[in-house]
Amino acid sequence: MTRMLFRDDPYRGQAPAHVSGHTPEGGIVLDATLFYPTGGGQPGDSGRLTWAGGEVEIATAVKADDAIALVPAEPVTLPPVGAEVMQQLDWDRRYAHMRMHTALHLLSAVMALPVTGGSVGAGRGRLDFDMEEPPADKEALETRLNAFVDLDLAVSEDWIDEAELDANPGLVKTLSVRPPRGAGRIRLIRIGEDTRQVDLQPCGGTHVARTAEIGHLRIAKIEKKGRRNRRVTLRLDD
Repeated sequence: MTRMLFRDDPYRGQAPAHVSGHTPEGGIVLDATLFYPTGGGQPGDSGRLTWAGGEVEIATAVKADDAIALVPAEPVTLPPVGAEVMQQLDWDRRYAHMRMHTALHLLSAVMALPVTGGSVGAGRGRLDFDMEEPPADKEALETRLNAFVDLDLAVSEDWIDEAELDANPGLVKTLSVRPPRGAGRIRLIRIGEDTRQVDLQPCGGTHVARTAEIGHLRIAKIEKKGRRNRRVTLRLDD
């Protein structure tokens, strides 16, 4: 099982590790990794591995049973099992994902409707909502969204067991993706505290520590994607 360093500290951009194996597809498995694997609408991280006598560009990371496999950008000689490597994230891309992922949680709080799909990008992201008619006032929606950003709310994690989640089904906003089960615990992302809490939902992704880090947001467009489905696309202003 790969230790998830991105879960311990999402702001860490460099760390050593040891190669614990290779996948049949040519992926590299480390004993501990900074690279977030594709999942929950968030892309896998990219970056680089270096070791004595070699280096490889990493295009993405994916889940591989109980491990995380780093996928080379092109076929190369892989670091041998047991080798010590240095991991280096494409930090600008990761941080953009963190900002956008937290922004989409805020959007779900502002819209307060069931989510039917979503995608996190670097600078751009979207959520699909179970909604027959588009919002009457897009500018008012954008203003409310940026008000949450400007409050500089703390973003934190909590953990509950599966029985607690079953007792509180309203925590799950997504209709298309359910929280992973079987490990006994479910990770929650909380935005705000006490009376200033604005959102709480299951999530395995990486997030900023405070909403002010997101920066100003724009609602790029609202599209009809079916009789009861509207897609809201966000953009980071910088």
